[in-house]
Order: sequence, then structure tokens, then C-alpha cells
Amino acid sequence: MSNIYLVRHGQAGTRDAYDRLSDLGHHQANLLGRYLASQQLVFSAGYCGSMNRQQQTAMDVQAAYQQAGIAFPEIVTKPEWDEFNLDQIYREIAPLMCDNDPSFREQYQAMQQQLRLSSGEQAPIHRQWLACDSQIVNAWIAGKYAYTGESWDAFRQRVGASQLEVQDGNPKANVIVFTSAMPVAIWTGLALDIFDDRIMRLAGVLHNAAYSILRLKADNLRLLTFNATPHLTDDHLRTHR
Repeated sequence: MSNIYLVRHGQAGTRDAYDRLSDLGHHQANLLGRYLASQQLVFSAGYCGSMNRQQQTAMDVQAAYQQAGIAFPEIVTKPEWDEFNLDQIYREIAPLMCDNDPSFREQYQAMQQQLRLSSGEQAPIHRQWLACDSQIVNAWIAGKYAYTGESWDAFRQRVGASQLEVQDGNPKANVIVFTSAMPVAIWTGLALDIFDDRIMRLAGVLHNAAYSILRLKADNLRLLTFNATPHLTDDHLRTHR
């Protein structure tokens, strides 16, 4: 029986530089590391996706453990924990949706204008999830348009098939994984027998640097805690993007 701590990365950068943590994102990750260390939580294995924002979150937590004088495992990079490629989805599907949906086209153009205004700067407004984001992701999940990238089914299978190897074969060990919103939601969905687009609703409520706990016993996966943020004590620390 192992407890799996799934950690969503801290707040990321602006829309044109999303794959890195903002200053607040680093602070959130540091607070998480300090909190977990204060609980004397020891992890036998640590995993991380290959994206910068995931790895930076992992390093901040690891550094907090080191400052507290508590051992933390070497973090193993596993691209299976990467988020889906929203930029590629936009490049390929957005032009098709703009041709078919005037409402989406208007929202998409407004988003592009916002991007132009903040391009090349550390804009005060970080990447927000907009109505056009939900529309295009839902279209990708439903397979409504031709797309050469990873499909929703392939993404879900890739994340769901991620293997977690516990050091020394300890079946009661704690394992920590640094990833993104949708992979956390997919594993939560596995525990709850949710396999459809409702997974996106789970992802949509996850806070940055929140952790969820799943218990794995043999092949039985159970949800213990979802979207926990005891380390984020002030409202301004609890962000979603």
C-alpha cells in the first residue's frame, strides 16, 4: 500500500512564456516543501514531468527539504507526466474553429490581442483560462477536427499508464509526483472511475502547488485527498493558472 502525492506545478508565467514559474509560483512551491517537511513526510521516490514548470516546482520543494535537514529522493524525470500540448492544439485547430464558429473567432482574436499587449514583458496578469481555451480543449477531447498531435485518448492512456517504482520495493512508501492539472485529474478520475470529459472539470478547480493523495494497494487506486492547500494560507496565494 503506497500513498501517491500528486503535485500540480506552481503558478506559471504569462501566456507567451507559460512554461516557467512566476515569482509567486516559486513561492508557492517553497511553501509546499516547507509544509510537507514540517509534517515529517518522507518520500521513497520522486518523479517529475519534463516540462520546466514541473521541474522548477520539484526543485523548489526539494530545496525546502534540504533547508529543513530532511532527506528527499532524487527526482526522476518521466515525460509521461507532461501536460497535453495546448499550443499545438491552437496552431492546428483554432483556424478551423474560427472558420466554423464566429463566437470562438471573436474570443480567440481578443486573446491574441491580449498576448500582443503583454508580449516580451513580465505582464502583471498571468495566463488566465479563457472561454476560448475551454472551447478548443473540448473540441480536441471530442475529436471534432483533424489534428496531427496527441489525441485525447492517447494522452489519457499515456498518463494513466505511468509507472511508479518505489525504491527498495517498499510497498508502504510515500511517492511524490510533480506534474500538471490534467494528469492529476486523470489519475483522480481513475480512482473515481471517471473516463470522459468530466476529467476536465476536475482539472479546472486545481490550485497551483496543490497536492492530491491517492492510495495504491495492488491494482486498487483510492482517492484520499484532492486539491489540498494547507500551505497556502492567504487568498492571494491560491491561484489556478
